[in-house]
Amino acid sequence: ELVFWGWDSGNSMKEILADFEKANPGITVKFNNTGTAEKTSTALSNAIAAGNGAPDVVMLEDPTVTQFAVTDGLVDLSEFGADKLADDFAAGPWNKLQYNNKPYALPIDSGPEMFFYNKAVFDKAGVDGESIKTWNDYYEAAKKIRAVDSYITSDSGDAGFFDSMTWLAGAKPFQTSSDGSEVTVNLTEDKGVKTFTDFWQKMIDEDLIDAKTVGWTDDWNKGLDDGSIASLLTGAWMPYNLLSGAPNGDGKWRIAQMPTADGSETNSENGGSSLAVLASTKKADAAYQFIEYANHGDGVATRVAGGAFPADKASMESDSFKNTTTVKNADGEDVDYFGGQKYNEVLAQAAENVSSDYQFLPYEVKARTIFGDYLGKSYTGDQKLTDGIAAWQKALQDYGKDQGFTVK
Repeated sequence: ELVFWGWDSGNSMKEILADFEKANPGITVKFNNTGTAEKTSTALSNAIAAGNGAPDVVMLEDPTVTQFAVTDGLVDLSEFGADKLADDFAAGPWNKLQYNNKPYALPIDSGPEMFFYNKAVFDKAGVDGESIKTWNDYYEAAKKIRAVDSYITSDSGDAGFFDSMTWLAGAKPFQTSSDGSEVTVNLTEDKGVKTFTDFWQKMIDEDLIDAKTVGWTDDWNKGLDDGSIASLLTGAWMPYNLLSGAPNGDGKWRIAQMPTADGSETNSENGGSSLAVLASTKKADAAYQFIEYANHGDGVATRVAGGAFPADKASMESDSFKNTTTVKNADGEDVDYFGGQKYNEVLAQAAENVSSDYQFLPYEVKARTIFGDYLGKSYTGDQKLTDGIAAWQKALQDYGKDQGFTVK
């Protein structure tokens, strides 16, 4: 019996487990839904620290994998031949799961950054969403959308969004040495970080984004549903979540490539999740057999059918995937949410554009947990983003030193 911790945003895990157990007699998987990515990683950290209670398999948000690999909490999957699967996955998610050039997890989905917009609101404001290619285009569109009593988007301070947008701007504020002992935290002098923060500060100062409504709350869903929040810059895993949170947007929303600072076609990732095998397990062979099935075998099609955005190239390149125009709701019904758009084709193109040289901290969970403590006031107008970033940088440097890293 394998114990598996994770979450099930696409309501497909029950089917995957049943199919896996049928195909692999003698192995059963007990799934414990541990809630959000943050709750899962926190629970895992506590179990590892206690020396007992950890699962055999865990689902992690991609940026946190390195943290558990550096501290020897996960199995190096190259011993099972996983290193030979690199060409089967998109570069964006695959590279996030490497430590010292070895894979410590397999991606179960991915999150290339996308531009979701409410075409009905954009039309009302006289804005063509497809023509927004640069951040300046986005800024000009935001002013027109504000004039019709909507905000182009919302952000009250989210670390994952900050990472994806600075990554998109070419930032490289975090670096970890190959042996995991040295960490560089350089937010205040990074040109890409400055490019984004200068742009976003202007958006905040001119009241062009909703900086009060917290993401993933009822108020946020209401804003998406009634059009007062008219677009999102978020991961490709959003279609099902948008349908369930804003059902009255049916037929109104569209998806486009991300606008960038200079109009180039580069992209970043926001989120994405993976499955890893715990170093403490005594059932590593069976555990890897399960994650290979779920992430590289027949389980992939089940996840995609449930609304997950895949990480494997075969799924993204298939005609059946690219030609999809509907999103399945919680009842399994097909909804024409994006007005007949072949939206997966757009999402797949974005995945090809992801740059692969961004690194996350080997204590990413901590970094994201305290982000709001230092930057929350920047979204209320009580301090500039640059001041919050400087304070966050110092906290990250101090924490790294406390954890035994050599910090630069």
